[in-house]
Formats: sequence, structure tokens, C-alpha cells
Amino acid sequence: MKPSMLSIVIIALLGIALTGTLYAQDITGDWQGTLKAAKDLRLIARISKQLDGSLQLRILAADQNPPDWGSGNLANSVSLEGSDFKFTADSVKASYEGKLSPDGNSITGTFSQGKPLPLDLYRATKETAWRDPAPHTDQFITVDKDVRLEVLDYGGSGQPLVLLAGMGNTAHIFDRMAPKLIDQFHVYSITRRGFGASSMPPSGYAADRLGDDVLKVIEVLKLNRPILAGHSVAGEELSSIGSRHPEKVAGLVYLDAAYSYAIYDPSCTTPQIPSSPPASPRNASVAIQSGTQKYTSIKSPALAIYAAPREGATVDAAALAREGCAKAFEKVVPSSRIVRLPGAAHHVFMTNAADVMKEIRAFVASLKR
Repeated sequence: MKPSMLSIVIIALLGIALTGTLYAQDITGDWQGTLKAAKDLRLIARISKQLDGSLQLRILAADQNPPDWGSGNLANSVSLEGSDFKFTADSVKASYEGKLSPDGNSITGTFSQGKPLPLDLYRATKETAWRDPAPHTDQFITVDKDVRLEVLDYGGSGQPLVLLAGMGNTAHIFDRMAPKLIDQFHVYSITRRGFGASSMPPSGYAADRLGDDVLKVIEVLKLNRPILAGHSVAGEELSSIGSRHPEKVAGLVYLDAAYSYAIYDPSCTTPQIPSSPPASPRNASVAIQSGTQKYTSIKSPALAIYAAPREGATVDAAALAREGCAKAFEKVVPSSRIVRLPGAAHHVFMTNAADVMKEIRAFVASLKR
């Protein structure tokens, strides 16, 4: 029997409805694929849903150097319309266009960064996901309403040591250093709100709020007066805690982090603290920069490690500004130890790992428990 025209129309409409339902499915999670360039490059597209329902995507190079499995580059647009999936990431001048498969488990498409290259993405499963090779366990700790932070536990015995990443990095940036400290410490690291796998709320980026996030992690993990070590802008979280709740920590380690956002003094002028914060921060980094506070009294014992010019090198304005901060920190925090590492780069715990670990061990040994 031939189908009637009405039945054909019904079948066609049903097909359209089913297709619409299919491509309205949840595509959040990790998608991974290998870009066939001059050298094979494993890419992970990490898709999450924001509070307003929009999609957010981070592109992570699984074999990047330095290794930070949690950071990646944030796409400034991402969309799924029907089966058409697209994203652009202006920060790395990249874009992608592809087709989502009917079963929702793969995307066939083209990645463009200078020139177009084929890139098929596959939904990562528990069995197939490319994993961070570092020896740690992962957990998420609630620190505020609708805010959970990624916390890595590297294990170890002894006094707890909590590592805080700089701007744009995540807890995973310490994957190389942390395992080398577990002989003396039980080592943890935290991804702050707004970055990596941690929650990305629209607010809560003032320095003291970020400090409170760290304190909540310490409370939930039941850590007894840990050592806090922070890189770069994490200096503000250290100073927030060291000025308001010094009894909660045994000591603070500033890894090229004791600058104007961590210590307020006329002789410390780098970087400039914004005088008029933007009304609507575009992203977490801007929100953090606009949420800096003026810390003038840090009561915890502190070790401040600075990257310094090589011996005999020309001292430029930036180096002079950093030195001004070092002297200011020494003045404001009389109990501090100041260490200058000639020739070190901003990521001192990478470029001068042995020196940094030696200084941390010596600093902790000097503390009264």
C-alpha cells in the first residue's frame, strides 16, 4: 500500500522534530582529536555551560610546554545550530567548523590557524579520555554558593603545603614541582574560581573573596596550619590571608608574587593597581585586576622569591620596579626572607626549580611549629 500524502508529511515532520531534539543534546564535557600538522598535536576542546545557559569552550594542547592540563585558550564564541558546530578563539587566531554526528559522539570538521587542517573531535569517555599524567587525585570543593574549586592532591607526608597558581594558570601548572616535594610535605594545589575546571561565577573576584576561597578549602580538607605558596597574582591571596587570618597558616611563600597587588607601599609600583575598576569585567582576569586591595600589614612569616636580572646585565626600568617591591616587602614584613634569583624568569618554580625548592625547605625548617 502506498503511503498517503498526509502520512508522508507526518513522517517528515516527525523526522524534523527528532532531529531538533537530537542536536539540542548536551555537548558539554571533553572532546578530543589529533591535528595532523608538521607534528601531530593532540587537542582537547573542553565545553562547559555557564550560568546564563551559554556554552564556553577552552582549547587545550595535551602536549603543551609548560604543562598545564587545566588552562588552555578560551574561545570567544562557540555555537551549535542544528548539527553545525563552530567556535573561534581570537587569542590564538584559531577557528573551527564541523558537523555533529547523528549519535552525538563525534564532530567532523576543519581547524584553521593560519591554514585549514582537518580535525575530527570525539567525545571523551572514562575509557578513552586523555589524562593528565601527573600523580595526583582530583576533587571539587564547594567554597561559595554555586562555586566549586578544583583541588589536586599529590599525596605525601608531613606538613601540608598548598600551591596557588598565577593568572591564567590552574592547579596543574605545579604538576612537575609538586611530586618532588612529597617527601617532606603533603602537597595540594588549587585552581581559583574563573579558571580551568573550577566554577566561573559572574562575581566574587575581589582579593579577600579569593582569599576566603582558599581558607574554605583549608577548612574542608581539615588542614592544620599549612604553608601557602603562590605564584604571581596569587600573592594577593597570600597577603589577604596573612593580614586577616595569620593563625590559619604557618607561613607564606611568594613565588615572584610580592608586587603591588600583594604589598602596598609607595616604592612598590609594579603593576599599577587600577584606580577606577571597569564596571563590567569582561572575564575573570579583568575582574581580578579590578578587585585588587591594598595590603599594608602581613602578619605571617613570609619568604619572597624574586626573579632578578643576570649578574652584569643592564638593569632596566622593570627590574628597578621589581627591586622597589622587594625592598618594600622587606620593610613592611620585617620577619620576611627575601631571595633574588639572578637570571630567573617569572615562572621561577620552573626556570629555577631546584633553587625554589631548596629555599622552601629552608624557610619551613626555620619556622616555629
